[in-house]
Amino acid sequence: MELEVLAVCAFIIFSSLGCAAMKEGCRGFLGVSTDILEKSRKSSIARSFNYDYFTCYTKTIDILKKTGSYVYAQDIKKHMIAVYVSEEDTTPVGLFFTEMDKGNTMLEVSSPSTYGKEVVAEKVFGGLEVDLGSGKKTASGKEDAAIDDPARQAP
Repeated sequence: MELEVLAVCAFIIFSSLGCAAMKEGCRGFLGVSTDILEKSRKSSIARSFNYDYFTCYTKTIDILKKTGSYVYAQDIKKHMIAVYVSEEDTTPVGLFFTEMDKGNTMLEVSSPSTYGKEVVAEKVFGGLEVDLGSGKKTASGKEDAAIDDPARQAP
């Protein structure tokens, strides 16, 4: 009897939370939530590159893997990649892509850690600015927004 009551109570609690809350709660418990990365976007480091969205996204994944970052979540439809700085350093960092037009993509690097954000931004921005195979400059690398930009600061 007690087990049935406990099961009914658990069902009511979980069904009132909804699927999304349970899913994100489980991710947070496991340490792979991207919620904090999305909230950190207002203080992200951003730069625009002369790549279409798909090329910028795939090149970024390649750069992250080649430079030792650990990709723990990626969603091309949500325009997001979540990584740890390295397999040993589990500082979470989020990379968010915005297609400016067919040939230009804005890349935002966010993290609750200034260190993590700056380390990953330096690796990725440097890799996108120089074609990894030929060493030729291939992207504008123009800094469109950064930490110092008051418009991107939290109120």
